[in-house]
Amino acid sequence: MADKAKGKMEQAKGKAKEVAGKVTGNERMQAEGKTDQVKGKTREAAGKAEEQAKGIKDSLRGRQKH
Repeated sequence: MADKAKGKMEQAKGKAKEVAGKVTGNERMQAEGKTDQVKGKTREAAGKAEEQAKGIKDSLRGRQKH
């Protein structure tokens, strides 16, 4: 769960940085913002995969008890 939330925050930060770069004409800041967004999406996806794996693991444990 923490990775998903951190990923979303990183995406938001990146979007803000990208917009600020566009407004000020700072291409480097704009590129950094895009990079932050990609990192955030990656982190969010990893968090989702981790949650799914945990759900499958918990599901399998429940079947073994019966």
